[in-house]
Amino acid sequence: MRFDRIRLESFKCYGDVDLGLDSGVTVIHGPNGSGKSTLLEACFFALYGSSALSTTLDEVVTIGEEEMAVELWFTHASDSFHIQREVRHRGDSARTTKCVLETPEGTVEGAMDVRAQVTEMLRMDAEAFVNCAYVRQGEVNKLINASPSDRQDMLDDLLQLGRLEEYRERASDARVGVKRVLDDKQGALGELDEQIEQKEAESLHEQRNECRSALAEVTSDREEYEQNRERARETRDRAEEILAEHEQKRERLSTLGSEIDDLRERIRETERERESLADRTDDCRDELVAARERRDSLLDGLDLGEHGDRAADTEAAQAQLRETAQTQRSAVEAEIEALTEEIREQSVEKQEHEGERERLLERAESLETDAETNREEATALESEVAETREQLAERREKLAAIAERVTSKRAAFEDAPVEFGAATAHREELAERLTELREQRGEREAALEGARERVTEAEQLREEGRCPECGQPVEESPHVEALAERRERVEQLETELDELDTQIAAVEGDIETAERLVEHEEAVERLERERENLAQLLDEREATVDQRAERVETLRAEADEQAEEATQRREEASAARQRAEECREAVAECNREKAELTQQRDDLDALVETVERITEQRERRERLREQRTRKGERNDERRERLAEKRERREELRESVDEGRIEQAREKRAEAEEYLESVDSKLAELAERRDELQAQLGAVENELEELEQLRERREQLTERVEQLESLYGEAERLESLYGDLRADLRRQNVETLERMLNETFELVYQNDSYARLELDGDYRLSVVQKDGKQLDPRQLSGGERALFNLSLRCAIYRLLAEGIEGTAPMPPLILDEPTVFLDSGHVTQLLELVAAMYDLGVDQILVVSHDESLIAAADDLVSVRTDGTTNRSTVERGRDEQVLAADD
Repeated sequence: MRFDRIRLESFKCYGDVDLGLDSGVTVIHGPNGSGKSTLLEACFFALYGSSALSTTLDEVVTIGEEEMAVELWFTHASDSFHIQREVRHRGDSARTTKCVLETPEGTVEGAMDVRAQVTEMLRMDAEAFVNCAYVRQGEVNKLINASPSDRQDMLDDLLQLGRLEEYRERASDARVGVKRVLDDKQGALGELDEQIEQKEAESLHEQRNECRSALAEVTSDREEYEQNRERARETRDRAEEILAEHEQKRERLSTLGSEIDDLRERIRETERERESLADRTDDCRDELVAARERRDSLLDGLDLGEHGDRAADTEAAQAQLRETAQTQRSAVEAEIEALTEEIREQSVEKQEHEGERERLLERAESLETDAETNREEATALESEVAETREQLAERREKLAAIAERVTSKRAAFEDAPVEFGAATAHREELAERLTELREQRGEREAALEGARERVTEAEQLREEGRCPECGQPVEESPHVEALAERRERVEQLETELDELDTQIAAVEGDIETAERLVEHEEAVERLERERENLAQLLDEREATVDQRAERVETLRAEADEQAEEATQRREEASAARQRAEECREAVAECNREKAELTQQRDDLDALVETVERITEQRERRERLREQRTRKGERNDERRERLAEKRERREELRESVDEGRIEQAREKRAEAEEYLESVDSKLAELAERRDELQAQLGAVENELEELEQLRERREQLTERVEQLESLYGEAERLESLYGDLRADLRRQNVETLERMLNETFELVYQNDSYARLELDGDYRLSVVQKDGKQLDPRQLSGGERALFNLSLRCAIYRLLAEGIEGTAPMPPLILDEPTVFLDSGHVTQLLELVAAMYDLGVDQILVVSHDESLIAAADDLVSVRTDGTTNRSTVERGRDEQVLAADD
């Protein structure tokens, strides 16, 4: 993965910045507080959004601004991607208003979806990105202070080993679930066996036969009683029919009375409606007069020829007038449509000319911008080529100097007691002789050595203008109080050791000689590696310089062609603007004519509506008259029906027979008395029948349940066998995932320990420690020369910084080798890595950066205020702060001040 370009707008201390980034080592240089780290934070924020921030969204928007934008272009797995995020203040807080990720497959929108897509592409979330590739300022001790379990979780997550633990836990959950289901099924199978034995002992078939015989007897008796009951019901029903007929006559008499009263009320209501219709007819006549006046007024303003005579008020004349107005309206509408179409055509043509002008102007501006960009890039590349060639010459001289140093170191063995390569064994033999004496003075000697190193470090920092306590640059004279205290401590320890040193002086002199020989051997090996790496780097840089020189010529030729084409496009844009102005004048003239025709069309519409209103009111008046006549006729019919109903009521009163009614009541009472007695008997028989049917149903249900239980037992037995087999498979799968994760973790620990020692040996100049160890539980320790282990947190500030850088680079190498081909690694980002480092270790840091680049890291970004890192940069970005606006700006290449410092 490689960052190609970052654009900021109102992000923290930046106004509007657009910065391109290339492969290789890029150093972002500037004074403290100038905003160097903010550029890296912007890249981190573009990838992961708010989860990449240690603060809230409010603090990323420049003070005094309402909105902020960040855009990042990057290459991943040979594909190009573009992320755009915008944040805006809304009320008392800031919110993300736009978040878009453009990929070769399509566009992803929304902060959560974009963050999920980036995490899936890189195979790491924001925390994993920081733990692997982003060494942030102020987090020197993060991995050192982390507990072994936290460190294990970080590395397992980066190397995808957490997935195996997730699979193992799933297999364990599945095994526990299968076991739980298996136990339930086995318990259910035992219960089924007990139920089947219990039901087989109840003789269910004999009980069913007895119930069927008793049920047949009860059914026969019940049928006889039901026949007698049916005859009694017929007698009762005939009596009730007679009584019902009598009741119907009484109800009919009541109904006729109600109908007579209703007819009287309806006759009165209809008469009132006839009076209302007469009033409405008068209103219709008034509306007809008003409509005629409106028609005459409209005719005065329109020219309809002979058909516009206001005196003609016949139905035919009005129809002819309406037809004439509609015909003229159609003609006017056609003219309006023609003008509308002409306006639309002229507008479309105008828009086409304006669009063509905009496109031509945009193309001209784009060509001019591209030409200027190409010229600037050519100038920058030409400067870089010259600087790089000077650097190559310097490094060739450095290569020759390394060869001379190797020869000088080997010459030290000419008068030595051992040959080159045997110094370590000789030193160990002398060390065994001094074991007893070193146990007596070990603590004092270690304390003295540490005190001397701190004094030396403090003196170097003071000479460089840095604080002896924290290693940071200071503007005034360095403090000397702490340095004096350290020197007093050295003198005190030397006094205490004088007596012990007298006893072992002779042997110690031999050991010092042996130590110098070992240092010569290690220095020779280190210089040989350095010479080989430097020679390979010089060959690669020379090839790159030639390519960039060719690129300069190509860019300048392209810039000339683009400037010429931009001039031609601006001339074409001017002609398009003139054509658009002509179309705009034609549209205005058509709109004036259209407004006049629209008014004429509205008057014709009003005339047609008024004529139709006249016809409608005339017809409505006739309908009201007809309705009044029909209502009068309807009242005459109702009066006739009223007389008929009065005669029918008298006839019904005469047809009622009271003797027949009394006889029917007596027969109904006798039938109901018998029905009451037979119903109780039938109820007893029904109750007995229901009991027998219930008993029979219960026995049959028991038999059916017995068969179902047997079938369930067979199914359950088969299910138990399947679950037992599945339980064994889950156990084997859980064990497989656990063993695989442990084996991969062991391999990772061994590889990480080896890479950690290689990296630490490259950057650490002193010879205080033998090696670094990382055990299977991810516990880190530093092994001293005497074999004792030291916790990394006990190291000095500079040593902890080197230890942290070594660990981060080792993790990066492990991930790069472990997942290569599936998820390309992000750029290696070092934010202020020289804090707490002296000048010697800064040089070793440069070697570490070069080594990581040689190992295949495509892009390394280093943020530092230390000017000694500039010489190692393939690309330099300088950051400055405007004292007036307090805004930061960036510049590509080296400024005069930095060049003077290099000289």
